[in-house]
Amino acid sequence: MALILPVLGKSPVYGDNCWFAPNATLAGDIVMGDDCTVWFNAVVRGDVNSIVMGNRVNIQDGAVIHCTYQKTRTLIGNYVSIAHNAIVHGCTIEDEVLIGMGAIIMDGAVIGRNAIIGAGAIVTQNTIVPPGTVWTGNPAKYRKDVSADLAEVFMRTANNYVMYSGWFKEQD
Repeated sequence: MALILPVLGKSPVYGDNCWFAPNATLAGDIVMGDDCTVWFNAVVRGDVNSIVMGNRVNIQDGAVIHCTYQKTRTLIGNYVSIAHNAIVHGCTIEDEVLIGMGAIIMDGAVIGRNAIIGAGAIVTQNTIVPPGTVWTGNPAKYRKDVSADLAEVFMRTANNYVMYSGWFKEQD
């Protein structure tokens, strides 16, 4: 069973059909929608500020979601995939976004709808990533627009992670 902890009287609140890996950690002021998943060794820590996420968000293995004390909360939209070992900190991630493996999104950044942040990219503080764009590198920079073929990755990945969580629920 996941470690779910209150902090200063605030406990995580989550919608229907969510699944948390047995060694995932959720602490403090967290609100998440329906069909969200938090995978093995992932940490969602709303201890110093709030974290709000929509529906069908998947926080994959080893990812960390946090915020900054009295400064920046973390907002995550619907159909967002945050890949393995990514760090999302005090920023806004709009709907239908893919954050690649090992990427880092810093305080005050805004990742626009239908954007892709490539694996290992570092989106520096207060960077605005326009909707429908692909950013990679360190520091992350615009590389190209998201093509129509590539755009299907947002819904497919989010839906697949709900399906994957069902495999584990069958064993409960």
